[in-house]
Amino acid sequence: MPTSVRFFFDYVSPYAYLASTQLPALASRRGVEVEHVPVLFAAMLDASGARGPGEVPMRRDYMFHDIVRLARLFGVPLEPPATHPFNPLVALRVTHGVEDARERRALVDALFRAVWVESLAIDRPEVVANVARGIGLDGDALVDRASRPDAKARLRAATDEAIAARVFGVPTMIASGELFWGVDSLHLLERFLDGADATDPSVIERWRRVAPSASRRAI
Repeated sequence: MPTSVRFFFDYVSPYAYLASTQLPALASRRGVEVEHVPVLFAAMLDASGARGPGEVPMRRDYMFHDIVRLARLFGVPLEPPATHPFNPLVALRVTHGVEDARERRALVDALFRAVWVESLAIDRPEVVANVARGIGLDGDALVDRASRPDAKARLRAATDEAIAARVFGVPTMIASGELFWGVDSLHLLERFLDGADATDPSVIERWRRVAPSASRRAI
């Protein structure tokens, strides 16, 4: 069985925040490690030709209802962010600059909390630096390094790797090559880790052979 789960996330996603609050307990129950992988959600949208829920008025309004309900279900705090969507690049690059797994997890938790609980604008470098200092990291040095070409390249490479693995949104969890997208798939991930996955390669192959219809919807 898998011993680790790769957690692909972007701070701009409230669903990624909610997933981040549930993954530690899930991982503890199943005895797996979680690898936190920051990626740029906007690049995934460009690669798939899609738009984010915050960019579509009807979906944006539904999202607000949905995340409030989920936060209450999970028993976790949730507050409106300063702005949404916002530019998460500095926060994502800073996170890639923290290589120690425990420190990275602490920073991820702190930055998610800054956005979705404290309503702080983490698109501002000084805010990101302050959040990092709050957990004992050298925030100024991390923000300074985040502007360098190698830091930009790390985020780009992680995002490209995710897209190559057919990750199209956040949060996405990957275990043994199997993708689980969305906070509402966490229970399916746990079943998979428990050896009780419902899918079968032959069944999935039958579904893949279904041809798209050439007909157009009409009213």
